[in-house]
Amino acid sequence: MNRLSVWLGRSKAAQAALFSLFVIVTAASVYFSDKSVVAFLLLLGSLLLLYYTTFPVSIKWAIGAVLVLLVIPFATSGGPSHQSYMEVATQCGIYIAMALGLNIVVGFAGLLDLGFVAFFAVGAYTYAIFATPQANEFIGGGLFPLSGGAFWIFIAIGGFMAALFGLLLGLPVLRVKGDYLAIVTLGFGEIIRIIFNNLDRPVNITNGAMGLSSIQAPSLFGYKFTFPNQYYFIVVFILALVIFSVKRLEHSRLGRAWKAIRENEIAAQSMGVPLIRTKLTAFAIGASFSGMMGVVFAAKQTFIDPTSFTLLESITILVMVLLGGMGSVPGVILGAALVTILNLQVLTELTNWLNQLTLQGVLNIPSSISPSKMQRLIFGAILVLIAIFRPNGLISAKNRKVDGERLRGQRSSPVLSFRQQGKQQSGGVGK
Repeated sequence: MNRLSVWLGRSKAAQAALFSLFVIVTAASVYFSDKSVVAFLLLLGSLLLLYYTTFPVSIKWAIGAVLVLLVIPFATSGGPSHQSYMEVATQCGIYIAMALGLNIVVGFAGLLDLGFVAFFAVGAYTYAIFATPQANEFIGGGLFPLSGGAFWIFIAIGGFMAALFGLLLGLPVLRVKGDYLAIVTLGFGEIIRIIFNNLDRPVNITNGAMGLSSIQAPSLFGYKFTFPNQYYFIVVFILALVIFSVKRLEHSRLGRAWKAIRENEIAAQSMGVPLIRTKLTAFAIGASFSGMMGVVFAAKQTFIDPTSFTLLESITILVMVLLGGMGSVPGVILGAALVTILNLQVLTELTNWLNQLTLQGVLNIPSSISPSKMQRLIFGAILVLIAIFRPNGLISAKNRKVDGERLRGQRSSPVLSFRQQGKQQSGGVGK
């Protein structure tokens, strides 16, 4: 077995053949079956399998793009469950983007945030207010709702507004850290939800607890986005932008400053890292990703109210980061996808299956412990088991490896050339 794994690790052709066969079989199973949760999960698992191959990074990105943009949409379109598959994939993308935003705050900068869903709510309400007649309540002229074409501009506006609220959160809490920071951010998230819940008087801005309905769907060149398979491509586009930005930031000067603050604030400050500016940047950038996905969420749901942005949502996003691996981009992606799929598909299908067996008389499950009531318990037990056996996350963070000899050579070469130039000049003068 060890020889086989070593041979597969060295032979890229064998990896390519096995990977192609796996994708073809799983895609065909999804396409030709009415609904197969196992086949769909295996098809999504091909992305994880791709991560563990030894292909060059550029090849992995290219294959991943083909899988996400072509293979998965085509394979799921063969049966009546196309929209349900795409709904799960779209929700995965939304939560992955939010988890990556929270990973900047918690994983990179080490700032525990329990009110992250507030930024999601800010982005959602930013679009929903102006994409419904609600804005006519406080802005005259009867200009609203805006058309679906404004959705693309509001993605940027929603990200900006969330970043602004991130700065407003960061400014008063920079003096606290640890548990106190968690308490303050938790309070901030609840304050935002309560404000949206009561901002229907004296001027009706958010329609209060009644929420906002009939939100305009996005449109582009006359094409209207209505179904989950259409929103899937919007989410993929934004998610690609988020992943690219996070990867670039992780190993940048700013990313190294975040990690220095996470490890030791005093040492980071003594090395010249500006604490206030660096922390505020982490809050703003992380919040902007959540705000952009809030706009997409509002447009996709066509209805939002304050109950969509509770503390449980913030905890769920934090669990995604902790489960995947704090500071690990691929780990956070895997953790967010796993938690979303467990909640939306696996546990739901398991509950329905057990209920069917109970109705058919195959099982006799008491009503007090029925699967519908025990779903959250099962979810929690799975998370506890993963935390016990993978305490550092499913894919733990790895620091970039640096070749010390190469760096020393690069540093010494300018000094040597300068000395050689000086010797040549002194030799010329001596002659």
